[in-house]
Parts: sequence; C-alpha cells; structure tokens
Amino acid sequence: QAQLVESGGGLVQAGGSLRLSCAASGSTVSRYAMVWFRRAPGKDREWVSAVSWDGGSKFYADSVKGRFTISRDTAKNTMYLQMTALKPEDTATYYCAVDTKGSGVPTLESHFAYWGQGTQVTVSS
Repeated sequence: QAQLVESGGGLVQAGGSLRLSCAASGSTVSRYAMVWFRRAPGKDREWVSAVSWDGGSKFYADSVKGRFTISRDTAKNTMYLQMTALKPEDTATYYCAVDTKGSGVPTLESHFAYWGQGTQVTVSS
C-alpha cells in the first residue's frame, strides 16, 4: 500500500512558474514509475509526465515538453514537477500516481495503482 500527497499548487499569472511535489509513503513506491496527470474542468484526464523508478528516464506529453521538468528524490520518496512558462490552458487539478507495471507512459500494461488527492493549478491570463 502507498499513499500519495500532492502540494505546491496555486494561482499564478501566465508565464509564471510553480513546482508541484508528490510525497509518497510506503517503501514499495521507490520500485515503480511515478506519473503526473491533470484534469481540466469539463475535460478528460490528461497524462502529463512520467519518471522511471530510478529517475533515469523521463517522459512528457507534447503539450508540456520543454516547459515542465519531472524529477524524483528517491531518498525522500518524493516526485516533483517544475512547471515554467505556464499558460492558461495548464489550469487543472494535477494528480500524481504510481504505475506498478509499466514505465509510467499509459499503455495496455500500465497499472496506476495509487493516486493522490490532487492539487489545483490556476493560470490567469
């Protein structure tokens, strides 16, 4: 079992930056890929980014590539999402998750077994 707690969301102007954190409890989390998703009002959940268990592989959705940076600190069992050059369309609730079977990039093999409660990011124009 694992519990995930996101933090770092808030209100920011377009062009600004935020850093989200996802603190995980449960030693098994360190074995798995960790992932960020987001859901904007009225839209489907969107995969944002993923990082491998050791932080060595990182993946990004095209919509955030070049602006967001994912990382993890295995010693602290914490994942981060550094968001820069934010746009109003980045407004969403951001969720972290653990993929216990895949790379963190959604495929048929993925199993997002654990989820956080979400943190709200609002980007004003």
